[in-house]
Amino acid sequence: MAGDAQEARTSMASFAFDVLIVDVMMPGETGIEFTKSLRETSNVPVLFLSALSEAGDRIAGLASGGDDYLPKPFEPRELLLRLGSILRRQSAAPPQQRSEIVMGNCTFNPQRGEFRRDGQTVKLTTRERELLQLFSERPGEPISRTELAGNSSSEGARAVDVQINRLRRKIEADPATPVYLQTVRGSGYILYTD
Repeated sequence: MAGDAQEARTSMASFAFDVLIVDVMMPGETGIEFTKSLRETSNVPVLFLSALSEAGDRIAGLASGGDDYLPKPFEPRELLLRLGSILRRQSAAPPQQRSEIVMGNCTFNPQRGEFRRDGQTVKLTTRERELLQLFSERPGEPISRTELAGNSSSEGARAVDVQINRLRRKIEADPATPVYLQTVRGSGYILYTD
């Protein structure tokens, strides 16, 4: 339990929290101001508690980045149910895409579309970048040529084979015997990451 925003920040630097319960009328920096600044660096869920119960107060809390707002006085059971609801929503959220995938001496950042080999940026074509982004969403999972091509034409599937061969030359130490970007017979391709 923290007495003010600064104490909360100190605790957050040392511990990971599943959810924060924030009083709107904290001493010094208000709960609204604290949550606005928190949203610049964190997506931890915030449940506001406050004696301020007007619609405008609740709207301000939610607009600042709060996930729920519970006016005082409240039933303790309602607080527990609201916390349970927030935590269920968090666990049901799709997993965050990894910020970077590693394949030996190569890395790929899906958000930036940046590919590096031995720390040096390597230029990718738009299609190579799209393929790597698709593989990075599903590492270790076979993806069919049709899905990689984005259509069912045999020409598209053959074009994928050409792009995969080009990608292998950028990723693999020996493209003839790939370790990371492998063919799955009858299925398509699979990308293994470190």
